Amino acid sequence: MLIDRRTTRDYTPWLAMLGLWLAVLIATPIAGWVAGDATFPTMASLGVVAQASVTLMALAGVWPVARLVRAVLIVVTGTWAVEALGIATGFPFGHYEYTDALQPQAAGVPLLIPLAWLMMLPPAWAAAGALVPNVSDWRGRIAFAMLSGLAFTAWDLYLDPQMVERKLWVWNQGGAYFGIPLVNFVGWWTTATLLTLLIGPDQLPRLPLLAIYTLTWAFQAVGLGVFWGQPGPALAGFAGMGVLVWLAWRKERS
Repeated sequence: MLIDRRTTRDYTPWLAMLGLWLAVLIATPIAGWVAGDATFPTMASLGVVAQASVTLMALAGVWPVARLVRAVLIVVTGTWAVEALGIATGFPFGHYEYTDALQPQAAGVPLLIPLAWLMMLPPAWAAAGALVPNVSDWRGRIAFAMLSGLAFTAWDLYLDPQMVERKLWVWNQGGAYFGIPLVNFVGWWTTATLLTLLIGPDQLPRLPLLAIYTLTWAFQAVGLGVFWGQPGPALAGFAGMGVLVWLAWRKERS
């Protein structure tokens, strides 16, 4: 049993779920070797569910249930609505569509996608919170939200090229970043920033969430660079998220 003596919080259940998530990540390329690329959507879905569970368990340790439920509802419903809008109009991400690989879907949006936003937005808050700890006034809140959006968008440097390569979604026209239009990243940043402003997260369990952000950064770099044959996105994501990882941990240590 691992207990934080400062808060008497027991981290054992969270560590167990963290181990399960990492096991899924490790098993994903193994499943591909054994059973072929057709296993990827299933393993990716399991990874999203496991990581979302780790993230929610970290928040549940410090947030009241009502606050946690409110944040979950805002992220899930808000991102589903934005994704549905994006598919229908091309705003704010550009023109794209999801294939049938991820099921079930509602209005063309896989229900897994809002869960993926949920799994990474709080870790992005933790990275931003280490660098902008004072959110007591409107300037601090805006700076925190904008940096949270940046930390979240940096993850897409890995994600979009990987999922397009495996045909989980497709872009109607190519773009400057490994076939991804740059407007997509503007849409990610804007959406994540606005959601952060709406939720107003504080009193975050920063160390567990920052650990999730850091592990995502490391595993994605290895996955794309070693197993998936995409060294370009691997290097870009490693640099983009890596700067924030380094700055956040440096600030935490100080």
